[in-house]
Parts: sequence; C-alpha cells; structure tokens
Amino acid sequence: MTFLLTLLAAIFVLGPLIALHEWGHYIVARLCGVKVLTYSIGFGPKLFGWTSKKSGIDYRISALPLGGYVKMLDEREGEVAADELHLAFNRQHPLKKIAVVAAGPIMNFVIAIALFWVLFMTPSEQLATKIGQVLPDTPAAMAQLPVGDKIVAIDGYEVQTWEGINYRLAGRMGETDNVSVTLQSEATGSNATKTYQAPFKEFMQGAAQGKDALSSFGMIPWQPNIAPIVGNLTPDGAASRQGLQVGDRITVINGKEITDWISATRIIRDNPETLLNFTVLRDGKQVQLSIMPQGKKDNLGNDYGQIGAMVAESEIVIPDAYKTTVVYGPGESLIKSFEKTEQLAVMTVSSMGKMLSGMIGLENLSGPITIAKVAKQSFDISWQMVLSTAALISLSLAVLNLLPIPVLDGGHIVYYLIELIRGKPLSEGVQMVGLNIGLLLLAGFMVLAIGNDISRLF
Repeated sequence: MTFLLTLLAAIFVLGPLIALHEWGHYIVARLCGVKVLTYSIGFGPKLFGWTSKKSGIDYRISALPLGGYVKMLDEREGEVAADELHLAFNRQHPLKKIAVVAAGPIMNFVIAIALFWVLFMTPSEQLATKIGQVLPDTPAAMAQLPVGDKIVAIDGYEVQTWEGINYRLAGRMGETDNVSVTLQSEATGSNATKTYQAPFKEFMQGAAQGKDALSSFGMIPWQPNIAPIVGNLTPDGAASRQGLQVGDRITVINGKEITDWISATRIIRDNPETLLNFTVLRDGKQVQLSIMPQGKKDNLGNDYGQIGAMVAESEIVIPDAYKTTVVYGPGESLIKSFEKTEQLAVMTVSSMGKMLSGMIGLENLSGPITIAKVAKQSFDISWQMVLSTAALISLSLAVLNLLPIPVLDGGHIVYYLIELIRGKPLSEGVQMVGLNIGLLLLAGFMVLAIGNDISRLF
C-alpha cells in the first residue's frame, strides 16, 4: 500500500511538471511554424491517446513515466514532402530552434516562480528567527552566538524565516570558510545589529553528513522544554528490551546531563548502532542502563538511531516572543518568488560543481526513487509542502535540462548557438558523436543516482 501511495504521489507531482515542460516545447514549436507530429508524456510504448483530426498531432501517454517528448517534422528523422519542407525543424533559423528548445526549461522556471508566489502570499504563523539553543562543538558555538537574539541576515542576505536561514546555510555545504551571521538583540530595546563570524570546515560533511544545515551549524529555533519522562514503550524496541520503563526520567546519557526530551532524542538519533549509557531516575533512585539505538533510515537515506521510547504527553505553548506571522502582498510575493528561484538555481548549479570537484560527495545525488519518497512525504505534511516540493522539483528540472550536455536541452542550445555563429550547422557526424557522449554521461548519472536511491533503502 505504501508503494502504491508513493507511486501515486510521484505521478501527481511529476506528471504535471513533465507535461508542462513538454507543452513549452510544443506551443513554441507551433508558434514558430514547426509541424508537430507527436506530443508524448512518457517514453516507450503508447498506452493510450488520440490523434487530432485538425492538426494530425498524435497526443499520447506512454509506458515509461520518466519524462516525455515532442516529436517534430525533421529531415534527419525521415523523409519530408517537398510542400512541407518549410515546416521542418531542421530548416528553421537557429534563433527559432533555440526558442523551441529553451521553452521547456523556461516553462519549469515559470512553474517554480508561480508556485513560490502562491506560497509567499499564503499567511503562515512561524517560529521567529530567534536563536533558541546553540549546540556545543559547532560553528555557532565557536562564534559564541547569544541565545535569544534574532537572526536577520546570513552572509549579508536578509532572512525572515528559518527556511530561508536553512537554504543560505545549505548553500555553503562542503566549504571551509566563515559564515557571517547578523543578529539583532531585543533585550536592550534597541534595533542595533551585530555581525558574528562563524568558522567551519567541510561544512555538512564527515561526521555531520546527513544532518540538516541548522543542526550542523549549531543554532536551533526555540523548542519546548519537555520533561524527559518516558510515557510509552514499543514492545520490541531497544529501550524495552534493555530495561527502560514507563515513568523513568532520563537524567544522563553518556555523561551528558539531560534536562529535556529533545536533547535526549538528539543524542539517540545521532548514535545509531552505538551503545549508550543511560542514567534514569526511577522511584527516587538512580538506575544505570546500557541501550543501543536501532539503526534506521529516513526518507532521504540518512541513518538515525531509535530506541522505541515515547515521551509522556504534555501541553506545548509557544511563547509569544518566539512567534511571528509571515505574510506578503501580491507584488512583494512575486519579487520574493523570483529571488528564491534565483537563489535555489544558483545553489543547485553550485552543488553540482562541488560534486564534480569532490568538495561534496556524489552520494548527495538523488534519483527518481528519492523524488517519489519526498513527494509522498510532502502529502503527509500539508498542501503547502506539496506545492513547495513541486516548485523545487520543477526548478531542478529546469536547471538540469539547461546543462550544456548533448541530449539535454542545454546541449542542443549549444549546437544552435554554434550554428548561429558559423552560419551553418555542425556536421551530422560531429553532432552524433556529441549525442553519444551525452547519452553515456546521462546514463552514468542515472545509474549513480538510482544506485544512491537503492542504498538509502537498506
């Protein structure tokens, strides 16, 4: 059942993005006077569809849902009647060819901007960007960032939400440098700001591999102070097997004093398959236990520990000082959607460069299985998360398709730019060599990405 729901979520999110990408190629081709023969969602054998009586275009849904294509009249792919030569794609001016090929990725950019625009216009109550906790032995701790101060900028870029902070920090993945964090202290009643320099080395790599950017950096939003009292246990969990009982209060884990439940869970999650020494308070007496968290994998394949213990229920009240309502008007939302699209596009290209240079590992590359799992997870959270996931995937499709690799749209654009400069196209032999190289590169990336996906399942 989970597999079916994951598949349906992926189809629901990816289907429209693929269809609109191909529609970009399709509509611009027709506007440029190119005859379209087939508009297909998916590759391979035709599952169902129809042929337009007016235009003769074959609209179809095909068996392999990993993309789509628009087939145009082209002398390189078959004989063209003399009276239709002017409709063939290969006979068009290079600028028209570039417009047709670029239209797909541009449509994905438009979709991302539109979805971000809707999300920015949706009012939302969020945690204020005040530092709730600074984790020890992290860049934030080395910079001595004060708890309670409000984060207003990262590396000189204004931030208003924790999501924005997370993206700015994630963009520094793999680097060894300083992050500048600008804080505003409200304790003094002044709006004056102070900028701190936080040093880091190979950010989010090594021991921090798989952690989110905020935890790796060490500054955490406000979190409720929940007493570390066990409220329930799973019968087959490590905690139950090793003697933890309902009502036990966890006071120490591996020599670290525990004052709240979240601190305990953070240590447990960070230490899968590692024996931990617990001290718990039971009926007024200290009891020593040794518990090894079971190793689990999240939807992105990151390892985490779990002992099968749940906290006792308690009411959580967020202090007003740590709450804020984020809302933008239509105009400001549109500006912010363009800014966010630009930021994430640059971060995507930068991450690819870091993978190629070895600054970050190739295990960060994800394929269709991970995309499907993330799509399913977004449906479990909220409609806003579904739109956000769709926007991020659409943006990724746009950037990937514009890479100057033959076979991809970007590679074709390079060919047509050369044709525009030379006044004639490259020979078919040269183009075929480039396409074969592009196919090998693309196949290699796909094998690696799917291999990463599979490794995250086990």
